[in-house]
Amino acid sequence: MTQVKPLSQSDKSKKLQVEEMFDSISKRYDFLNHFLSLGIDKRWRTKSVNKLKDLHPKTILDIATGTGDLAIACLKLNPEKVIGIDISEGMMAVGREKLIAKGMSDKITLVRGDSENLEYADNSFNAVTAGFGVRNFENLEKGLSEIHRVLTPGGKLVILEFSKPTVFPVRQVYNFYFNTILPFWGRYISKSNSAYSYLPESVKYFPDGPAFEAILNKTGFKMVTSEPLSFGICSIYTGIK
Repeated sequence: MTQVKPLSQSDKSKKLQVEEMFDSISKRYDFLNHFLSLGIDKRWRTKSVNKLKDLHPKTILDIATGTGDLAIACLKLNPEKVIGIDISEGMMAVGREKLIAKGMSDKITLVRGDSENLEYADNSFNAVTAGFGVRNFENLEKGLSEIHRVLTPGGKLVILEFSKPTVFPVRQVYNFYFNTILPFWGRYISKSNSAYSYLPESVKYFPDGPAFEAILNKTGFKMVTSEPLSFGICSIYTGIK
């Protein structure tokens, strides 16, 4: 699998580059997220969380939590504990401010953590979620194996991730937007030359659909499913330990 980095000419690891990139855009990330997705991202998160309704999870780990939007959405499940981890302190600082403003600091904890080296015991969480984060893993299979390890038997993984539409004319419109409009406005508003050029490149080379399902199976997940959303712009993947 081709590994895409925010700065291809840099000798730094992908993990460090991703951390620095998100730190640099953290203050504008939430606005850009909602603006560039036309607000659809909120509905995508809701549909993702609904995949866990029948499980009634008491402990949830949100991987690559960023500013905590998916962790916040998980509260509708009434869990006892939600932990969000991320390698970007800048993103989580914005997330913590959001939690304080919403009065949710006692319900969600955001901590710095490496998704590929989770500091939690085996069988620690009933559910693990990840919204637009696994694409940024340096070692995808290692990260997914770590998620499998910390899930309780019967626990569920829900991943929301960008995918590539295949239907005409959605594919053509999507490619134009993703490769032209999004990078322009992303660079303009975030003041980052790399972040919103990296995004379409990382999606282009991410193994979506059946290819990603195969990787989930390979890393130990059972009953793997995928559901395309918004004509295939993104997909929800689920798997059971």
